[in-house]
Amino acid sequence: MIGFLHSAPWRGRGVTRIGLLVAVAVAAAACSSGGSGSSTSTTAHTTGTLQVLVTNDDGVGAPGIDAAVQALRKLPQTHVTVVAPATNESGTGNEQTSGNLTVTDATTASGYAAKAVHGFPVDTIVWAIDDQGVSTRPNLVVSGINYGENVGPLANVSGTVGAARAALQRGIPALAVSQGVDDGVGPNFSQGAEQLTTWVQKNRDALLAPKSGGGLPEGNLNVPTCVGKKPRGPINAPQATSLTGINLGQVNCSSTATNPPNDAQAFVEGFAVVSPLGSSTPVTTTTAPSTTTTGSTTTTTVPRTTTTVPRTTTTGSTSTTTSSTTTTSTTTTTTTP
Repeated sequence: MIGFLHSAPWRGRGVTRIGLLVAVAVAAAACSSGGSGSSTSTTAHTTGTLQVLVTNDDGVGAPGIDAAVQALRKLPQTHVTVVAPATNESGTGNEQTSGNLTVTDATTASGYAAKAVHGFPVDTIVWAIDDQGVSTRPNLVVSGINYGENVGPLANVSGTVGAARAALQRGIPALAVSQGVDDGVGPNFSQGAEQLTTWVQKNRDALLAPKSGGGLPEGNLNVPTCVGKKPRGPINAPQATSLTGINLGQVNCSSTATNPPNDAQAFVEGFAVVSPLGSSTPVTTTTAPSTTTTGSTTTTTVPRTTTTVPRTTTTGSTSTTTSSTTTTSTTTTTTTP
């Protein structure tokens, strides 16, 4: 299962990581006695249990993320880890904290154990993946379920989408999920949760055993709230470049329209719609030096820089993303006589 390496509170980059070193030593012992793999990096499961990391932008205590967690937990051979913002960070897009991160223990609304990152949605991915806050690299990052739709240009300012894009930039399949607030009614997160689990089950094999050089499963899923009936779909559609002439507050769940040209039009015609996450910006992350001293021995790890360059290609309504990653680090040990 995905586990947390650090007990709360935890200060991120730029501080001494004695807890991390202890956890790494424990992991190394486990590997030597029962399996292979590196004890100093976040590793991926390719078979068996699907490891899902869940985050959002509404905050760890929001009802949408709780609905997502509970739905995912019901899937067979699926383990869920929650790392989410401590507070509501809606509309923060790709914003990221400069400097240290503080992470504390928390729970979702129904009491599921979580880590709360005191920062932006993207920071949750930075802590979980770059700072190795979770001990096992997830097969999938789910961001949501968001309160309100994130179609068209809205996706570019959404923290929900921003977190999913950050995961994708690091070579991890990702799905942003948003539940519509339309026709004067509140969001029905159960409809979004159903569409979420449908997507996960459809892509399960690709998530567990991604093909070398193949595209990563990814998307921005928007689900309208339909009263008395289920949304249509899901369908794939490109992200709308404008919302001109589209009233997102009026969704026609009884529409018989077909072949909508974009995600916004699909949404108002009552479709659950998946559009590409659409990020192709390389991301470079650096972990600040950490120093520990035991007796006369001082160990210093200089910055670990990871550069991931994703490439997204779209054919019709299908989007695939590939990525390449370069990682560098140096550790020095000095013993004082």
